Parts: sequence; C-alpha cells; structure tokens
Amino acid sequence: MADLLLEIFCEEIPARMQAKAEADLGKALGDALKAAGLAFDALETASGPRRLSVNVTGLPVRSADVSEERKGPKVGSPEQAIAGFLKGAGLTSIDQAEVRSDPKKGDFYVAMLDRPGRLTADVVAEAVPAIIRGFHWPKSMRWGTGELRWVRPLQRIVCVLDGEIVPFDVDGLASGNETEGHRVHGRGPFTVTGWADYSEQLEGKGHVRLTRDARREVIARGIADVCAKAGLTWVEDPGLLEEVTGLAEWPVVVLGDMDPDFLELPPEVITLSMRTHQKYFAVTDKKTGKLAPHFIVVANIDASDGGKQIAAGNARVLSARLEDGRFFWEKDKAAPLDEMAKKLSTIAFKEELGSLGDKVERVAALARELAPAVGADPDLAERAARLCKADLVSEMVGEFPELQGVMGRYYALEAGEPARVADAIRDHYKPQGPSDAVPTDPVSITVALADKLDTLVGFWAIDEKPTGSKDPFALRRAALGVVRIVLENQVRLKLKDAILASPSAVKSKPVDGKAATVKAAVSKAFDAVVDPTLLSFFADRLKQVLRDQGQRHDLIDAVFALGEDDLVLITRRVEALGAFLESEDGTTLLAGYKRAANILKAEEKKGALPEDLCVDAALIRKGPKQEQALHAALTSVRGAIEAPLKAEDFAGAMGELAKLRAPVDAFFDCVMVNDEDAAVRANRLALLTDVRATLHQVADFSLIEG
Repeated sequence: MADLLLEIFCEEIPARMQAKAEADLGKALGDALKAAGLAFDALETASGPRRLSVNVTGLPVRSADVSEERKGPKVGSPEQAIAGFLKGAGLTSIDQAEVRSDPKKGDFYVAMLDRPGRLTADVVAEAVPAIIRGFHWPKSMRWGTGELRWVRPLQRIVCVLDGEIVPFDVDGLASGNETEGHRVHGRGPFTVTGWADYSEQLEGKGHVRLTRDARREVIARGIADVCAKAGLTWVEDPGLLEEVTGLAEWPVVVLGDMDPDFLELPPEVITLSMRTHQKYFAVTDKKTGKLAPHFIVVANIDASDGGKQIAAGNARVLSARLEDGRFFWEKDKAAPLDEMAKKLSTIAFKEELGSLGDKVERVAALARELAPAVGADPDLAERAARLCKADLVSEMVGEFPELQGVMGRYYALEAGEPARVADAIRDHYKPQGPSDAVPTDPVSITVALADKLDTLVGFWAIDEKPTGSKDPFALRRAALGVVRIVLENQVRLKLKDAILASPSAVKSKPVDGKAATVKAAVSKAFDAVVDPTLLSFFADRLKQVLRDQGQRHDLIDAVFALGEDDLVLITRRVEALGAFLESEDGTTLLAGYKRAANILKAEEKKGALPEDLCVDAALIRKGPKQEQALHAALTSVRGAIEAPLKAEDFAGAMGELAKLRAPVDAFFDCVMVNDEDAAVRANRLALLTDVRATLHQVADFSLIEG
C-alpha cells in the first residue's frame, strides 16, 4: 500500500477562503481516486495562508482490472441506436457484442467491457492537474503569460507517492518534492518524502503550524495566557478568531496598549476599529467589566524582544484609526439628530418608493398606529421612528456602516432624547439573523415592526418579491424578523390590520408609462388592496419558526386556512392541534373526518351539494340510534366549543371535539350513507357536512396529512 502527499503552495490565500478550499481540494482528489477504482484508508487535509495540503493513506499501487456488462438496444433496432451503442461501448462492430434473451423483452445486445487497471501514479498525474485547472475560487487571477487561474500565483506543487515524485506539469510549473517553511524563521526549501516527513520538517525547522485546528488552539491558549497575566478578559469573537487563524503560519499572541483617553469613545467604535481595520481582539478589565486600554494582536513572527516592537507599532496604527473615530464622534455630536434626519430626503431608498426620508415618514405613521397594540407610547414610538435612520448620514456610520443604529442611540442620548427612544433607534434593525435577539421594549418592538412591515408591503406593492434564492433586499429576513418579534414578545397583532395601516399598502399601476404607487383605501377588501401572497410569505416564515420548534407544516396550513392572521393565536392553535392529533382520540377522529370528507368530495364531483342542505331532525329520529347519537353529539359539541374558542382555550376546544370520536366511529360502522331513500341519503350527507363544518371551526382538517 502507498501514501500520497499533495501540497499546492502559492502566495497568500485570503483567510475567508481557506477552509472551504481545503475541503474542496480533499473532496475533489478523493472523488477522482474513487472514480478510478482506487480505494484508500484515510484522507486528511490542511490549509494555511500559503498552502493547501492533502494526505491520502492506504492506496493500492494500481487499480484493479474491471469487467463490466453494458446493456444495449434490442436486436433489430434502428441503425442510429446500434451506432450509438457501439460508440459508447468502444466497439467497432455489432458482432463484438453478445445477444441475450429476455422472456418479456426479447433479444438484446450486451457489450462485455474489460478495462485493465492503471498505476496509481498515472491516475494521480492525470487527476491533479485537472483538479487544479478546474478548481473554483470565489475570486481568482491570472499571472504572467499563462492561462491558469488560481486565487494567487502558484509557486510550488508537491506531489509524492510512496516517497517518489509523481511527475506532471501545470501551466509550466512542474511537480516536485520541495516545499517552503516560514518566510522569516525557516524558509527552507525542505525536501519531503511523505506526510510524516513533511509535517515534521515544517512544524519543526519550518516554523509552520499546518492545520487550522492547531493554529486556532495556539491563538486561544496565547490569548488566555496574556489575559491571565494582565488581569484582563478576552472579548470573545469567534469570527475574528477564524480569520486570524488563516493569517499567520506561526501565530504568536502579543498584548498591546492604547491611550486610555480613547476610552471616552463609544466602546463599539473602539472594538470595531480594532476588529475591522486591524484584526485585533478587544479586552475588558476583570474587575470593572469595562473595556480596557489594551488590545491583542496575533503576529506571524516570534520576535526576539518578546513582541515589544510589534505591540508598539500596532499601537501607533490603532491610535491613528481611533483619532479618526474621535474626529467623527465629535463632529457628529455637534449636528442635531433632527438635522441629520432631514438629509435622508436626499438619499434614495427605492425609486418607486421614494427616498429614505419618505420611508421614515411612512414608518413613523405606522409606528403610531401599531403602538397601542404593542403597549407602547404612541408619541415615543413616532419620535423614535422619525430618528431611527438619522445616523445613516453621520460621519461615523459612513466610516463604519456596521454601527448604524448603535451610533444613532449614542447621538440620541447626547441630544437628551428619552432612553426608550434611543434604545429603539439601536434595536429597530433587530433581529439581523437567526442568532440575533429580538427587541423587547414596547417602543423598540413598535419601530422594528413598523420598519420591516413598511419594507415588505412596499416591495410587494411594486412587485419586487424574492424569487428562488434571490432576495437582494433581504425580504425573507424582514418577514422572519416580524414573526420572531411577534411570537417572542407575544404581541397580539392582526397582520391584515397592520398591513392595511401601512402607508405602503399600495398597488402599483402605470401612470404615463411609468410605475407609480398610490395609497389604497383601507375600506376595500384586503385582497383588492394588498397582494394576498404577502400573507402566504408570512405563513412560510411562520412555518420555518414552528418547524424549528418541532411543529408540523401541515398543521400550520390547516390553521392558516381559517383566515386567521394573529400569529400568536395561530401558534397556540397549532400547538393545541398537534397535541390533540398525537392522542388516540385525535388520530381516530381525523380518520373519521377523512372518511366523511371523501364521501362529500365524491358527491360534490357529481355536482355541487344544495346550498340549503340541512339536517332534518324528524328524519334523524326515525333513523338508527348511531345516527341519532352523532346528531346529538354534534349539537352538543357545537355549543360546547364556542366558549373555549372565544377564550382561546384551544386545548379545551380539542377536548370537546374528542367527544365526537365514538359517535363518528359508530355512525360509519353501522349506518349506510348512500341509502335508497333519496331524502334519507340527503339528510345523512347534511349530517356529514355538519361534522366537517364543526371540525373546521378549529382547523381545516382537510389539509392535515395522515
């Protein structure tokens, strides 16, 4: 058995691309080997700033000989079919194929193909250049006069099988057995014979930590050590940790100092400057929990002075960044928020929907409308809405777009705005992802809902809906945000009312050949005002949330079919319905419903049931006792479920429905619906119609699977 070492060495690979490229290269090589009939024991990969590496163990020296049968067309098939079969099988004459018989299908041709095995070295020499030439990078480049595209110029290709070079050429670059180590501490080159030799030399004299896991561990341990010595706590940042893991081949953690005067800046400005521009980690004082005047940098060199010069140099760079931040901070504080807000009218939001200033006006109007339902002060909600986008024109947000909302809060507090208004400015963008928390203060909830609803209704009005995987305006995220805010805060809000209250509840219509929007009258029917697919869009997002909670999608459809648009109410109904259907009563009653529905469906295919179809109690009294019992149970249950449904006691309503189980079962066991007497038959159909209608007060059982 043989082992294969492959290393592709180039100039710096962007950190964000390394992990995927490592996985892609491993998969591509593994697939190529398997396709050639070469099984192996294990395949491991590594990646770093300048290299992708693969180690394959337990490879055979050559692939096995393969014999295969390829079935062809029937005997007597057209010449074109015969010719295609011969070409695909590599035959020159149909006489080279066998004729086999099938009792049902008749005689047909079969080609016996014998493929001799190939040397593993030959397979690798063919596969690796093809992989390199076809490798996908998010961004790639060409260099020199060659045609090869790679993320950065290739410098070396190491390809060694069982200690020997596998010879091939990629765009003038020949494979070999020499690699390079760290640029400063151990460049080499190093001649390698396999993975063990390769890793030993690079991680020793070469000063290269080969794997991402190893580098990540070194960095995390180094951060913990310097923080423990200085009485600091690391502000954990998993994303930044992953990034710096891909920046240094020999990571060394260094603690730097910054001017304490910079701590007068908002902490978000400091940490973002560190993270975005310099890739530094922020730290807090263990005693106070506040941001400390220090930073952590991950160097790619083991300095002889313990990193003092590295720390000093990075401190100077950080000071320059923070001086810019201080300038922006002071300049922005001098500008009143109301004046900033006025500038929004000069910034386009969407051509058909006006400027950002227009959007703010709509959001403010909607926030005032929504405030009572949320339990917020309408004045505070409107004020927060009018200021929520103002910081977009600030110098700080211009430099750091990630701070939109955050800086607005600081500017609002500096201007003397109420804390709830300031918090709403910051929180109205939330949630910005599945892991992001939702706003919880009533004013913040109101503005967040108003902002997202305005966006959704507006884009639906101009027919800019998400299609497939394309969602350039993040409308799915906005709708999911509405759903999460409503459910997690138990906001009793009717979506239709909220949508119709939006000044964006419009339909687009042509005016002088251009798309224009007009405000719709709320007195019109909802579907005439707003595209009804908007509610379906919300339903899909609700399904997503409830599925994550273990609820069934068909139950959501069954409840939505009632026309309910209170998301909290829908959720409670779904939960109660799910629990009911898991019980024996629920399962049995669903089966009875399906039977009744199928009978009615069959009748409706023959022609619509009469609109005046109703149960004749006199005929019931003449019928079997099982029919009488079902009629009595229905009468009782219809009355009994009214109170729990009104009180939103859905579990109680399900409990009343459960009383129909036995009468429904007995009815179908003992009563013939399709009676010879037309009047009796019609009466029993009416009874089944009542069964269906009674269950539909809780949910549309026809949409429930099972």
